[in-house]
Amino acid sequence: MAGKKKTTFAKLNREAKVREKRQAKTMRKEDRQREGDAGGGIDHEVEDLSHLDVADVEGVVPDVPVDR
Repeated sequence: MAGKKKTTFAKLNREAKVREKRQAKTMRKEDRQREGDAGGGIDHEVEDLSHLDVADVEGVVPDVPVDR
């Protein structure tokens, strides 16, 4: 004789959905880690700020005197 079923199909479906979401999340996380390990990160370029290295800027009065 079979025992009484203890959970509803709705609960089983919810649990299956949670398992699928967790598995998808784990796969995305592993993909990100593999991408980071492969060195596929963002390459940052150094910005050229040489145009800002001037003695005075017209119309601007410095609060603190600058010794050059």
